Amino acid sequence: MRIKHPRVAVLLAAYNGIQWIEEQLTSILEQSAVDVTVYISIDPSTDGTEEWCAAYAAEHRQVVVLPDAGSFGGASRNFFRLIRDVDFVSFDFIAFADQDDIWHMDKLQRAVGAIETRQVDAYSSNVTAFWPNGRTYLLDKAQPQVQWDYLFEAAGPGCTYVLSKKLADSLKAAMLESWQHLQKVSLHDWYCYAFARSRGYHWYIDPLPSMHYRQHQRNQMGANKGLSSLIARYKTIQDGWWFSQVRIIACLVGRDTDPLVRTWLKFHYRQLIKLSFSASQCRRRARDKIYFFFICWIMVVMGCNA
Repeated sequence: MRIKHPRVAVLLAAYNGIQWIEEQLTSILEQSAVDVTVYISIDPSTDGTEEWCAAYAAEHRQVVVLPDAGSFGGASRNFFRLIRDVDFVSFDFIAFADQDDIWHMDKLQRAVGAIETRQVDAYSSNVTAFWPNGRTYLLDKAQPQVQWDYLFEAAGPGCTYVLSKKLADSLKAAMLESWQHLQKVSLHDWYCYAFARSRGYHWYIDPLPSMHYRQHQRNQMGANKGLSSLIARYKTIQDGWWFSQVRIIACLVGRDTDPLVRTWLKFHYRQLIKLSFSASQCRRRARDKIYFFFICWIMVVMGCNA
């Protein structure tokens, strides 16, 4: 008698990924104790990704390539398209996947187990970043969640996310209602985490890594490690991008009317001062709390309105 396994829809956004996508798909299709269907949405590519994926899907019934939908211009809109267009009705869980990672064989089994035993609605995990030269580094995002972290950061890499069908259906409905405004969001994983937390859904961040997170020159958002990464992230704050995303996401998830959020959401200098003293409730990791505090004050000293 065949044991019924949880059914998982894996949403994979691809773009010029022919160099890595086969290894990733193999790691997804070899997942233990789950029934997987992979849906691939491809941003128009120049390396033959579309043709390769079509041929691969023809030989693997668990892989479905969505019809061409034009250019997305980034992974975020591609993932939003996947959430919008994939029918979740026959699935128990929804997972996100990048094209260039390598999943541990029990990634989905552990995620499903955590959601069920901990009675939560979503799962993410730490990852092991790895580079072509063999170097590896544990990316630790599993610090305790705090009151407002979801307005300022994601729950770790989106490629580790696994959502219950209940949460996925609610997320899809909200996205459809705000589709045009949603296109301004640059990081789908940040928005999805913010949506879940703002609606009272429970999220578990697993301290054990569930995958190898490939690092290369074309990563849209790579490992947050080292001085160069710190400088790059500071530039996104200085040029206003990061504060702009905070505003957009706060509005989309309905937190812009919260009395406390309204005291700092315009990010004028007095509001930045006030926000700096709430750093402990805005980021999870201790060093990020400190960085957040000083960034607020640097912006004040520079006379910047974010």
